[in-house]
Amino acid sequence: MATVARIDANLTVAGRTDAGVHATAQVAHIDVPPGTLPPDQLAHRLARLLPPDIRVLSVRQVSCTFDARFSALRRHYRYRICDAPWGVEPLRRYDTLSHPRRLDDAAMNVASRLLLGEHDFAAFCRRRDGATTVRALERFEWTRDEPHLLVAHVAADAFCHSMVRSLVGALLAVGQGRRAPDWPAVLLRHTARASDVAVAPAHGLALIGVDYPDDDQLAARAEQTRALRLAPGLAQ
Repeated sequence: MATVARIDANLTVAGRTDAGVHATAQVAHIDVPPGTLPPDQLAHRLARLLPPDIRVLSVRQVSCTFDARFSALRRHYRYRICDAPWGVEPLRRYDTLSHPRRLDDAAMNVASRLLLGEHDFAAFCRRRDGATTVRALERFEWTRDEPHLLVAHVAADAFCHSMVRSLVGALLAVGQGRRAPDWPAVLLRHTARASDVAVAPAHGLALIGVDYPDDDQLAARAEQTRALRLAPGLAQ
């Protein structure tokens, strides 16, 4: 019976999520030698080896120009918050944040719209040496999917470390009425992390999708992504 051989290889993922963050649609690539099991058999074989909280849903061969991280056009995240006075339902306690009071989602949506576009999100990021904090935030909106379930839908070309959780933390302050809707946008003037922005707990966040261009544009997209971006107005 065929088995999955042990090989030394580097795994590249589309999004490096913080500890405790979920991913329902992570994408990864790996270079394997000839003779490896066909892609349509690998997902079944890997299910026997992986721990119960990790599953490979599909495997397919891709172009050598594909890079799970640098070829991506955008990442989609979701953050779930239950603001019911009795707390989150027990079966959702691992992927939904419980908030004890009702949040003002209208004010949160006003604040979210002011953050859209390409900006330096240094105030919302944990800076890494040599890395840029300029990002293009394409979607940030809140919906009430149920009477007491508030869901943030966030999409950007990329996210820096703790950026989504910091954005959610800032918007929670708006939803609670402790901050005005324009406060998060004012923080975009900062060139370093804002100490008064709380980082929302990890378990409410999930990576739910990654978009890629057509195969003939993969290499160009990877080259573009690797280029260091400057804040708007500072481009050379």
